[in-house]
Amino acid sequence: MSRLKDKVALITGGTSGIGLATARRFIEEGARVAITGTNTGRLEEARKILGGDTFVIAADAGDVTTQNDIARQIRETFGRLDAVFLNAGIADLRPLDDWTEAAFDRSIDIDLKGPYFLIKALVPLLSNPSSIILSGSVNAHMGMAGTHVYSLAKAGMISLARTLSGELIGRGIRANVISPGPIDTPLNDKLGLDAEAAKARAKAVVGLVPAGRFGTAEEIANAVVFLASDECPFIVGAEILIDGGLSIA
Repeated sequence: MSRLKDKVALITGGTSGIGLATARRFIEEGARVAITGTNTGRLEEARKILGGDTFVIAADAGDVTTQNDIARQIRETFGRLDAVFLNAGIADLRPLDDWTEAAFDRSIDIDLKGPYFLIKALVPLLSNPSSIILSGSVNAHMGMAGTHVYSLAKAGMISLARTLSGELIGRGIRANVISPGPIDTPLNDKLGLDAEAAKARAKAVVGLVPAGRFGTAEEIANAVVFLASDECPFIVGAEILIDGGLSIA
């Protein structure tokens, strides 16, 4: 498999779930890969899983001051980028009354502001042609209770794919967005639910999905590989929903 042969890619949040699965697929397709993560222990575990040639960068996705340093490390190590997958994020779900300004700022910083300024820092390194893949969510299209801040950030990412394309396509840089539905990843374990509540939530979610199951990280990774490859140069500013039919139910 060589759909990404000789390409250099950066995947944020690459230590678990969708990010790790995507890094694995990129490597299988011939790419040289860098990943970011906040936990140095998990970064080293990911390096072992992916192979010693994987370049790991400890970075907080929501810290704007670190984005130029990520770009510097990529420039010094690889000299260029051919694909970027802005995958790092959190899903802080809570009712309106439970939100504080600090919690709001943290979600927006990680899910929208940080990725925006990372793109700004990376654009000078992007090849012609190259691909930016943003992480959206089906939640941006739905009115699910408790998801308003998460959905707000993801709607911003979907909009950003279009506006970035309008500005950067003349430089050969395509921007698109992947919007997953319910995916079976470790993110589900970070919702603060006990075992019984988590089981009930999973059953309720699956009941809403026409496909009758959660998606897998590998299914998202396959779509990201496609957008990062040279197979789709006419896909520009688009959103690909991968949600088992949830958005049409």
